[in-house]
Amino acid sequence: MKYNFDKIIDRRNTNSYKWDTTPKDVLPMWVADMDFKVATPIVDSILLRTLHGVFGYSSIPEKYYDAEINWWKNRHCFKIEKEWIEPTVGVIPSLSAIVQAFCKAGDKVLIQTPVYNYFNSSIKNNGCEIVSNELVYEGESYSINFSDFEEKVKDEKVKLFILCNPHNPVGRVWSKEELKKMGDLCIKNNVIIVSDDIHRDIVYSDFVYTPIISISKEFLENFIVCTAPSKTFNLAGLKTSNIIVANQEFKKKINRSLNINEAIEPNVFGIEALISAYTFADDWLDELLVYLEKNRDFFIEYIKKNIPELNVIKLEATYLLWIDCSKLNIKSEVLAQKIKKLGRLRIASGITYGKNGENFIRINIACPMKTLQEGVKRLHSAIDLIKANH
Repeated sequence: MKYNFDKIIDRRNTNSYKWDTTPKDVLPMWVADMDFKVATPIVDSILLRTLHGVFGYSSIPEKYYDAEINWWKNRHCFKIEKEWIEPTVGVIPSLSAIVQAFCKAGDKVLIQTPVYNYFNSSIKNNGCEIVSNELVYEGESYSINFSDFEEKVKDEKVKLFILCNPHNPVGRVWSKEELKKMGDLCIKNNVIIVSDDIHRDIVYSDFVYTPIISISKEFLENFIVCTAPSKTFNLAGLKTSNIIVANQEFKKKINRSLNINEAIEPNVFGIEALISAYTFADDWLDELLVYLEKNRDFFIEYIKKNIPELNVIKLEATYLLWIDCSKLNIKSEVLAQKIKKLGRLRIASGITYGKNGENFIRINIACPMKTLQEGVKRLHSAIDLIKANH
């Protein structure tokens, strides 16, 4: 392999949210960023821009749009146009701007829990009400309750549906058939879908990511997709993302909302990083996916053999394992605290992602294998101590 994902990089004392907010003797495997050094072309492009020495206000160069367009074409077999691309500072600011653009205070926004918790703030901060179509847990994976979904989108106050594809935290890659069924119901009931596809590139073998806007011309004209290189290439700190919206009337509304909130200008280094990532770093991603799949398989096998009280949900995408801990009969926040105290391991409690996440924890496996091995041993030790004292 060209890249060494086994290399352990000390991230402490770098203002790392993941590491520097965690006690020194605790291993952090919670927040969704990776412990791998980014691809060399990305580093080189940032260094080159740094050497210029002036970092004033930036415009978006043509090659930025070309890189985004070519990534969609080469990686996801879908042709987008330059005029569909709306650069922003992040997916969550984008979602907030979209809610603001299409909803007024008192309107409702549909989500599918358990789901990324910042969806909630994007909705509530704009004075809107959250409506949940709870995903159906089936022991190994999750499915959509379509009868409930249909009832929810029939509500005239539901103006938006925020989709997560691939889904964080349950790890599903929604099939074309599932997406079409949700999309048809939304169009029938005048509900706009905004799809958070930030994890679109971290999809494992045997599974295929389908952008909802690729399904039909009608979907393209009625729905919106948010993307970013941040999860794919470990660039979250560079604050760069894109909204893909073909409907130009929609785009005008979104642009106005983004401007009101000053969320429309990506970071000067983020611009360079996106261009180099999408142009020169596809080999890094290919190797990363192989490495992450080995991490996933190792973790699942270890749990099956050594911690039968836990059940790891089938992971189709993302590097975030969703783990059923219901056999322990301990609330997820309490369990997370115990794992941190007894195992010196920091993970995310499932209740963070909705009430139906109560019996779950989320663990980030995007780290060197040696770190993962240490993490799963700490989890094992903590669970043994919890069982002994419960």
